[in-house]
Amino acid sequence: MTKKLKVLIGDDTKEFGTSCADVLRTMGFFCISRQKDGLVLFDAIKDESPDVAIIDLSMPGIDAIELIKKINRSSFKKPVFIVTSPFDNQFAQTQVMQSGAAYFLIRPFDFKMLGDRINSLMGYDILDEQPAAPAFKHQPDLEVVVTEMIHQLGVPAHIKGYHYLRSAILHCIRDAEMLECVTKLLYPTVADEFDTTPSRVERAIRHAIEIAWDRGDLETLNSFFGFTVNTGKGKPTNSEFIALIADRIKLKYKSAITA
Repeated sequence: MTKKLKVLIGDDTKEFGTSCADVLRTMGFFCISRQKDGLVLFDAIKDESPDVAIIDLSMPGIDAIELIKKINRSSFKKPVFIVTSPFDNQFAQTQVMQSGAAYFLIRPFDFKMLGDRINSLMGYDILDEQPAAPAFKHQPDLEVVVTEMIHQLGVPAHIKGYHYLRSAILHCIRDAEMLECVTKLLYPTVADEFDTTPSRVERAIRHAIEIAWDRGDLETLNSFFGFTVNTGKGKPTNSEFIALIADRIKLKYKSAITA
């Protein structure tokens, strides 16, 4: 029997934490609420090993960005982070996404929508109170999967190369021929999508990869690229980087993508 997804809510107030937990439980999640304190939540993530952590941007102890970085440097299980804030701050959102969060949500928001977002992100079909099997409803939300993966690798969301890279990976997942003709087919396809030139697409993707390689979390990069990070072999080429991510996703979601 597959366990329910465990959701840690970094707020134990009735106004948000317990109310959010009540709604998510009706959708089939296992929820735990803890005090809104970054250090308390660090210990809770270590001890509870949640699949998803919903935390506020501003907290006593350490804020969300520092908490995510601290978790990423640790050796224990890393949850998918959803960061909330009462303010629509583009700079803060950029910082949050660069740190590795999956979503940035402005409070207040609908808790049912939050549950649907978690389902989409995690690829689970969770209904009522029954333990759910990890099966996609029809197809995985590939944009969500790719977005989360490149966030984990440290590609900043505010640069053009981020959007070009995401589009390129999605095209290669859906059409394997794209990887065989990166210069003649993939770059022009992405360029047409964003009304730019293939050479600008190539340069922007290269810049995005360089940022991820230079500023990304070493442990995460190692998990994707292995020895390459530590031996000084050099940064992967655009096509190597795109191929690795595309292949990783296709292998993980093969049955759903080909269905």
